[in-house]
Amino acid sequence: MGRIRVLINGAYGKMGRSMSAGIIAAGDMEIAAAVDIQGIGRDLGLLVGGEPNGLSITGDLAAAIHASKPEVLVDFTSPQVVLNNLRTALPFSLPCVVGTTGLKEPELAEVDALARQHNTAVFFTPNFALGAVLMMRFAQDAARYFPNVEVIERHHDQKLDAPSGTAVATLELIAEKREQFVQGAACESESIAGARGGDFQGARVHSVRLPGYVATQEVVFGSQGQLLTIRHDAINRDCFLPGLLLAIRKMKSFNGLVMGLEKLL
Repeated sequence: MGRIRVLINGAYGKMGRSMSAGIIAAGDMEIAAAVDIQGIGRDLGLLVGGEPNGLSITGDLAAAIHASKPEVLVDFTSPQVVLNNLRTALPFSLPCVVGTTGLKEPELAEVDALARQHNTAVFFTPNFALGAVLMMRFAQDAARYFPNVEVIERHHDQKLDAPSGTAVATLELIAEKREQFVQGAACESESIAGARGGDFQGARVHSVRLPGYVATQEVVFGSQGQLLTIRHDAINRDCFLPGLLLAIRKMKSFNGLVMGLEKLL
């Protein structure tokens, strides 16, 4: 059985480089093509800290798919372009693994329909770290008993969307177990707009963007005389690799839109 041929879209970015190195090291897959609007012509092997491998970054996604015949596309681009990337890739019946967050429900519905039309699958997850999946699951369980909750997520200062996809997914899971209500003082006010964070069905979410962070999320529950904090820290991007490799290996087992790493466990 041959190795899985993977196209990395967003190969020049931090996540693209880190995950490319992991895919190159995996014994059952190889990088068929690397695409980005930055770093065109750069050797991918050198970019990930290895030896030159003769695989240069190109800027045309459709041409790269046509020329390299990948079996799976991995997208680590940006919320602004990921939908158009999928519109380009799915007509090739190419399964897509997406680590880019920010798509809304109508856009996800379009992706699902397009994937089914071309008899392939798109896998979305807000977080490839197995620990983050467990953090979200534990938070959902806790919400049954601790309805007063706030989410604090911290990322590097180059992250474009806020709150993070992981925070949104956490709040959605919590909402399945928590009746909607407004927490905090009934007459509270903000002297600086936004000081109390974003509001999701009465629960609050706060986004921190600072250099030095990779990804950290705390889910803080408060009750009479006690606090419960569930926290996950991504120390470096290596923690995302096992989840990504799992998704790549399982893509051919699905059809349509698949949401969340927990669906693969």
